[in-house]
This record gives sequence, structure tokens and C-alpha cells, in this order.
Amino acid sequence: MSSLSRELVFLILQFLEEEKFKESVHKLEKESGFFFNMKYFEEKVQAGEWDEVEKYLTGFTKVDDNRYSMKIFFEIRKQKYLEALDRQDKPKAVEILVGDLKVFSTFNEELYKEITQLLTLSNFRENEQLSKYGDTKTARSIMLIELKKLIEANPLFRDKLIFPTLKSSRLRTLINQSLNWQHQLCKNPRPNPDIKTLFTDHTCAPPNGPLAPTPVNLPIAAVAKPAPYTPLGAHGPFPPAAATANANALAGWMASASSSVQAAVVTASTIPVPQNQVSILKRPRTPPATPGMVDYQNADHEQLMKRLRPGHSVEEVSYPLARQASWSLDDLPRTVTMTLHQGSSVTSMDFHPSHHTLLLVGANNGEVSLWELSLREKLVSKPFKIWDVSACSLPFQAAAVKDAPISVSRVTWSSDGSFVGIAFTKHLIHLYACTGSNELAQRLELDAHVGCVNDLAFAHPNKQLCMVTCGDDKLIKVWDLNGRKLFTFEGHEAPVYSICPHHKENIQFIFSTAIDGKIKAWLYDNMGSRVDYDAPGHWCTTMLYSADGSRLFSCGTSKDGESFLVEWNESEGAIKRTYNGFRKKSAGVVQFDTTQNRFLAAGEDGQVKFWDMDNINLLSSTDADGGLQGRPRLRFNKEGNILAVTTVDNGFKILASATGLRSLRTIETPAFEALRSPIESAVIKVSGPSTINASPVNCKVERSSPARPSPILNGADPMGRNVEKPNVVEDAVDRAKPWQLSEILDPVQCRSVTMPESTDSSSKVVRLLYTNSGVGVLALGSNGIQKLWKWVRNEQNPIGKATASVVPPLWQPNSGLVMTNDISGVNLEDAVPCIALSKNDSYVMSACGGKVSLFNMMTFKVMTTFMPPPPASTFLAFHPQDNNIIAIGMEDSTIHIYNVRVDEVKSKLKGHQKRITGLAFSTNLNILVSSGADAQLCMWSIDTWEKRKSIPIQLPAGKSAVGDTRVQFHSDQLRLLVVHETQLAIYDASKMERIRQWVPQDVLPAPISYATYSCNSQLIYATFRDANIGVFDADSLRLRCRIAPSICLSPAALSGSQSVYPLVVAAHPLEPNQFAVGLTDGSVKVIEPTEAESKWGSSPPMDNGMLNGRPASSSTTSNHTGDQAQR
Repeated sequence: MSSLSRELVFLILQFLEEEKFKESVHKLEKESGFFFNMKYFEEKVQAGEWDEVEKYLTGFTKVDDNRYSMKIFFEIRKQKYLEALDRQDKPKAVEILVGDLKVFSTFNEELYKEITQLLTLSNFRENEQLSKYGDTKTARSIMLIELKKLIEANPLFRDKLIFPTLKSSRLRTLINQSLNWQHQLCKNPRPNPDIKTLFTDHTCAPPNGPLAPTPVNLPIAAVAKPAPYTPLGAHGPFPPAAATANANALAGWMASASSSVQAAVVTASTIPVPQNQVSILKRPRTPPATPGMVDYQNADHEQLMKRLRPGHSVEEVSYPLARQASWSLDDLPRTVTMTLHQGSSVTSMDFHPSHHTLLLVGANNGEVSLWELSLREKLVSKPFKIWDVSACSLPFQAAAVKDAPISVSRVTWSSDGSFVGIAFTKHLIHLYACTGSNELAQRLELDAHVGCVNDLAFAHPNKQLCMVTCGDDKLIKVWDLNGRKLFTFEGHEAPVYSICPHHKENIQFIFSTAIDGKIKAWLYDNMGSRVDYDAPGHWCTTMLYSADGSRLFSCGTSKDGESFLVEWNESEGAIKRTYNGFRKKSAGVVQFDTTQNRFLAAGEDGQVKFWDMDNINLLSSTDADGGLQGRPRLRFNKEGNILAVTTVDNGFKILASATGLRSLRTIETPAFEALRSPIESAVIKVSGPSTINASPVNCKVERSSPARPSPILNGADPMGRNVEKPNVVEDAVDRAKPWQLSEILDPVQCRSVTMPESTDSSSKVVRLLYTNSGVGVLALGSNGIQKLWKWVRNEQNPIGKATASVVPPLWQPNSGLVMTNDISGVNLEDAVPCIALSKNDSYVMSACGGKVSLFNMMTFKVMTTFMPPPPASTFLAFHPQDNNIIAIGMEDSTIHIYNVRVDEVKSKLKGHQKRITGLAFSTNLNILVSSGADAQLCMWSIDTWEKRKSIPIQLPAGKSAVGDTRVQFHSDQLRLLVVHETQLAIYDASKMERIRQWVPQDVLPAPISYATYSCNSQLIYATFRDANIGVFDADSLRLRCRIAPSICLSPAALSGSQSVYPLVVAAHPLEPNQFAVGLTDGSVKVIEPTEAESKWGSSPPMDNGMLNGRPASSSTTSNHTGDQAQR
């Protein structure tokens, strides 16, 4: 079939979907085999309509096409079989076994026998591998996840999973264009042509007198915003362009740039635009009034238009729909956890992009504050102050003296947390750089707008971080971070109320709304606005995208007090749905936020109201135990599990979900220092002769705030976690005491457990992992054997969590298999073991000098082997976005980018001089960082696999580049932990510059054997060759706790002549204060604080090299001065 015929099929599919011919849509999808509708497939699987599921699949693949197809059909039939067994319908189960599953016996006879044996069990869950099988709905959902992965990996489905991007009603538009064309070709065109059919070409009967050819203009409702078609005779075979070329590239509303170019702008452009089009474009909702335009209005035409109309309804969605993940009301933050007092009415709030309990607050009195919610502390307080009056305009200087006090209108973080932007109600914006713990350094002050600066946001046009502002002067301005004005956008006829910078693919643009209800959109050029639409309510409106950037929402209020929350269809510039649940009339402007790509929240009537994005009806609401403002301001953290909402008594409340509650309990001293790379803190002034040096921030700490503890915080944790109870008064007392290093010298000071059957003096533990679920520990020995310990549910451990209070059993399958690596012909003394675990804990990949083996974690069977030596594999890392791609570090210093699916090395990276000892991916920076035994770090592009940079690690004086260097990314994917036996170091990975370093000394003088981040990246666990363990603050690299050898070594090891120490350490993936160590005597220990302590010491304070009035020891200060400050 030709490509045009294929495209016609897609147009017909779109038309059938719009006309609600559901069965015909899916029949055509199946028969053509052009588009696999994943949403429809999921619906049928969830409904258990197995015959329809297989019937639909057969349009795209057969059972024996390839191994992916075989696996897809097997999973479906296996689920059908298990459901029959679960219903105790043995006859049906036998029928499925013989009729559906028998075909797979030729490929795996053993598996077929095992499935057959399930018939003999009264409950198939007695089978060990099926013991965790839940209810039918859950099992189908889990299977769907696997099926989607298989379908996406199957080459037969390539290019069939994404429906092409089409404007709404594309087929109708083509028909409309055809009618226009036919009418223009009429020899005697009539002003009111009579169109009764599409089956034959249109011709007009001879009229009483000749008329000039005129284009057809269907009613505006017939086809969404059709552009007028210029008579062919006037301009040759092609109509003129109606807007700039780059506008055509912009997605959504931008795609119809020709519908909104303003006359003044077009006149200045070099592209000709007919004058009649300019008037049409400026007001796209008004039907064109160009002389000679024909409007079909007879009865037959109306019948035709009924078939051509898009027929928009509030609930209509574009084709196809993406299915959302399952959710529950428990995902919403609705539990009040604390009430905090700001001291003035809160006007704006924003959470840090990666430190999810750090809240920036702006107030009516002009004060800006930074709160650490887990401590209930105001870390930073910045009262309003004009930094340099002489640099401000004369109108502002006059207004500042005589007018009302200046308030904060907007506070916001940059996307990486490096900067804070503040907009004020008079002229000014302030930019702060986040340079250290409890520190906001003055960076830039701008007299940005005349009157109020209504909104401020950060954007990245051309990959340059900029600020976008708007104000009462009806302007939108774009500034670089040095205060240089890059763009000024003019076109609004009223004060600009809000801005929403965004990007689609590589197109950067800005939405803006004004208080007259006008919505405009701008590219970063000087060509004027590309959109001119009306917001519902025609007054103050705010626009926001969902977190993934795929859906656009707006919320606003009319002058009469009626509020509107809507989702927009970007391709149409039309409202897709309007949400219900607001009162008819109320004072003020409703504020809203989005979260989790699933929920909307708005503040109204003294409540927080929640909606599911896909349902117009109110989902839930809460008054947060009362005391909220009538129309409270609200803000979600980036994970959507904590919500801040303003109160009437000059404060705000913090609401949390169960996950948010755990974050508030487990996050410790604010990870604020080094949340970004150090930045020069000199104040930049745009104009004026005077300069002001950056001064230390006034750290006003309020410990007497009326913070009411949540009943959950003071009672038993329903999740069974042992967490610290927040106590503001006790915390203040503790901080008044001189800080002391916490030292764990006696086993009674912590909890520890030794894994059974782990001690083996002939085999060291050389690699150690927690399973991603956090319920198991996996150890690789120097003999190539892997052992797995898993905690199970029992009376001692009702929820089966990993804990040092319970001994987990060594886990083995019924077959008795042991996970043993290929070590044929390998000298184990020289071998460098490596290991990597799949994200779903299904497979583990490892090597010990021989071939890389892929093991099934349930059966311990070797699924496959690859990469036989030489050279041997020395490090393994899964690609973060594609489990089929593995980065493999090699003994010969190269890195192989290997595709498991096709068994092929796609790229070979060369840059090191010795074997590879570490690999770490950053999806934020789109890089792979490698480390080697040559003490070198290399940065590689994930897109091209080209080397971007190579640097040696900076070794302490007198130390040589021997031993392994390891790398691990912080959870922000920006900072990099580099570990060598001589040091711990933190690097800014974007520049590959070292930020700070710690070297062994004082109480920890021995070489480092291993180190790793805790799961929340707040701590670093380091092991030493003298069997000490150090717990460091991850941001400052200050030692907070030393764990003595008596904790991890047995009495025999302590008294023995042979040196025993931890070779490796692994951090629990969910519990930040739990870790495991693997020792040179083969033993594995899990260690965590006592229930009473719940954490490892406390962070040492940093007061200019002094610890609470006394000089700091070298173990806490002399090592940690930021490298950039040293230069």
C-alpha cells in the first residue's frame, strides 16, 4: 500500500473515532495493521476479554513470529489459565491447558509440566513462584506492565504504537478545501451554491448574471478555524504564506500561527500578508467579513454540515487517549501535619525542585523566607530591602517613599534549584543565588516594570537560563541572569496577570494572560503574539501545564466572582473540558496547582478542592481542620505528596499523603548546601554607579512557631517504620549544646544482624546490593557465587520489611540451584567481579572474570551468557531509559555499549588507560560518567557516545593513582560522588569540577574501601580498611558518626590475627538510615540505628570554621572548604 493510501487510513481512523464508530475503528486498526491501539488493548485485558485480546493481536503478530510475540501470547494464556484455576473451574483450566498452552510445550517442556502440575493443587498459590499472586485485577495490571514492555520491544510493532499527529477533523478540512477548489473552478459560480452531495463534483447552474469566482466559507462551527482560501487566479497556483516560518513549527496553538498574527507586527515583517487575512487573524472567533465570501445556508447544506461538524462536547478528547496509571485517594495529600506561622499574610509559595521539604515563602510585608518542613524551622528570613536605590528609576524611588508597603507577588525556584526569583508589587525583581547551607546570596536587582510585577518564571530559550516577567505596564520581558533585557513583548491591552513559559520538543514559547481575559502566546523573537484567545471569565487567569508537559489547564475568576477551571485543547485553542465544583459567587481570585500528571487542586470557600484530570466532577475536598483563607493559595511539592496551603492567621498549613508523611519524618538537616554547584555571589546591578557586596543572610530561626504536631506523628506509624518524632523545643535545646561526634562503640548502641550461612573465609564479599523492593540483600563472592537473603512476613516481622531486628533466611528455589558465575579458566585472585540488577528485581547480571551471566532471580537459572573474555568485564550498568542497553566496562580500559536484544555491541568507547572501575548515568545531564583504575574520570554523551571531557581525580599530596575509583550520582542527577581509597569527593558533573573533598584523617585514618549515598542522598556511608565505618553529611562531607569495628566484626574476627574489614557497603533503597556491609571473611551484616535514636548522629554546625564557639577539628572543617572558594 502506498504511503498516501496509508495516510488515508489514518484519516479514516480519526474520522471514525470522532464519529464514535468504536467497533469500526478497532476493526480497521486490526485489518490494516497500521496502528496498535494500546488503550483499547489495555481495556480488553483489564476486562478479561481474552478472545478479543488475541483476535486484536493477530492483526499485528502471530504466536510464532518471534520470541517477543511468543512471550506475549504465553503471558495472556497463562493469566487466563490461572484465573480459571482461581475460580476453581478445573474443566475450563484443562481446556486452556490443552487448547492454548500446549503450543508452548515444544519450546519449553519443563515449564509446561510445571504449569500442568498446578491442576493438582487446591490453591495454585501453594506453588512458591506464585505465592505472591494477588487478586485478579492486580494480576492483570502487573501482567499489562510486562505486556507493554514486550510490545514496545517487538520489532513487528515498530512505528505502530504512536498515532500520527493530526489537527482535529483533518478529513473534514480536506473536504472543505476540495469544495472551495471545486467552487472556484465553476464556470458560473453562484453566491449561494446548492451542495447536496459529496458523491459527485460540485458545479453551479448558470445564474442570471456572471459573478467573480469566490472561495467557499463554511460556517465557523463546521470546521475548526479554517483559513480562507485565496482565489487561484489572484496569486498563481499557491496561496501566500500567512505568518512567519518558525511559527509553523510550534506545536498546538502555535501550529495555527496564521490565526493570530497582529496587524502591526505583520506590517513590519518581510512576509506579505493580505490585509483581509490580518483582520481575520487578529480575531479568529469572528467569521471573516471579506466581500464576496460565500456562506452556504440552505437546508440540505445544514444536513451535510452535521456530518462535517467536529461536534465538540465538554468530555470529548482527541484520538487516541493515553491510559493513566491506577491511583487512589490516598495519593492525595490531605492529612494536616503542621501549621506554621509566617508573621504576615502569605502571598506566594514554591517547593524546591529536588529537596521536597524545602519551601520558599513570600509574604505581604515583603519578607521572603525559606522553611525546612521536616524540622519545622524557618532557615532563612529576608525582609524586603532595596539593595541599591540609586540604580532604580525615579518613578519607583518616589513610589517607594510615599506609597503603601511593598509586598511579594511571586516566589519561584529555577529548575535546578540554583536560583530563587522574587517579584514585588512595585517595579522590582530580586534574584538570589543558592550558594550554601542556610544562605541566599544577593545576585541581581532589576527595576523591571512600571507598577506591579505580577509574575516571574524561569525559562531556557536556546538552552540559556533566563527570567520571564510581566507587569501592570502590559509588557512581558525576558532577562538573562546578568540583568540584560533580551526581549520585550508588546500586544496586551491590559495589565499582564500571569505567564507560563513552556516548550514542545525544541520549540520554546510563552503563554500570557491579561486582566481583560486575553490569552496570547509568544515565541522568543520579535514577531508579536501567535495566539489571541479569550479565557473563561474574561478576567484574572493562570495557566499551568501538567508535570509531563502534555496537558494544559487554566484557572481563573470573573469580576462577578464566578470561577472556572478548564483543560485546553492546544491544537484547537478550544476548551476541552470544564470542571464542576465551584460556588457560584465569591470574592477574590481562585488559585490552583497540578500534580502527578493526575490531579488538580484549587483553593475556594475555605477549602482545598481536588479533581481527577480526566473527570469534570469534584473528586474530594478538605477544610484542613479549618482556618484556611477564603480562597487560599496552595502549592504541591514536585512529588505531589506534600501540599502547602495558606491560612487566615498569617501562616500556612502542610498537608501530606502517607508517602509525604514519611518524607517529613525521615529528611534530616536541610540538604541545602551544595544543592547546586557553587555560584559567584557578587551582586550585579543593571544601572547606577554604586555596588553592594554580597552579605551573609540574616538567618532568623523561629523555634517558637505554633506548630501543632499531627496525631499520626505522635502516635504509632501505621507503616511500621521507626521514625524520629519532631520536637521543636527539644531540638532547640539540643542545638544549644556543644556539638559532639556521635560514636557507636558498643553493639547495644545500634541494631545489627548477620546473614545466616554467609561467613566463608575462602570467599570475600566483593559486591553487595539491596533488591530494588528493599526486602532482600544480594551478595557476590570472590568465588563467583551469589547469595540472596530475603525478609519474609512472620509474627516477628508482620509486614516483611528489611530490618536488623530480624534474621532473614538464605533464599533458594526448590530446585536447589545456586547462582554461580562462569569462572572456567579464570584466576580468581586477579578477577574483577561486577553485578547489576534489573529495575523490577527479575534478573541479575554478573561476572567474575569470565562470561557475563544473566540469572532469573526466581529460579536462579542462567538465562543467557555473553561477552566472553578476553577482555573480561569489570563493571556493569543498565541504561536508565532502556533495559536492553547495558554499559559494560572492560579489563582493557574500553567501555562497550551492548544491546542485549540483538546481541550486538553498538559502540566501543575509548578514553581510559586502565580497567574500568565505575559507571554512572545521569538522565538530567544526558551523560555517562566512567571511572578507571587510572584515577581518570570521563564524561560521555548518551546520544552520540562521544567523549565530552576527561579529567584526573585530584589526589592528596604524596598519594599515587593506585586502586579503584568509583562514581555514583546524587538523586538530583547533577552532583557526582567520586570514591577512591585516598578520598571522598563531590563533583559538579555538568562541568566535571570538584566542589569539595574529604581525606582520611583523625578518627578515620585508614584507606577507604567503599562508599555509597543513602537512598535520599542525604548521607554517605563509607567503609575503611581498619574496619571502621563513617557516616558523612552528603552535602558538606562532614563526619557525623563513626561506627567502630566492634559493630561489624565478630568476636573471633576482632581477636584473630587475620585482618577482616568491610569491602563493600550498600544502602537500603527506601530506609535512609539502614545499610549493609560485606566483609573480607565472607560475612554480610545489616546495620541500622536503635529505635530510640532512629538516625546516625547529627550534622555538625558550620559557623565559619567554629563549632558552637570552639575551633572545629580538622575532621570536620579543614577538608571541606569548597574548591571554588579555594581557587
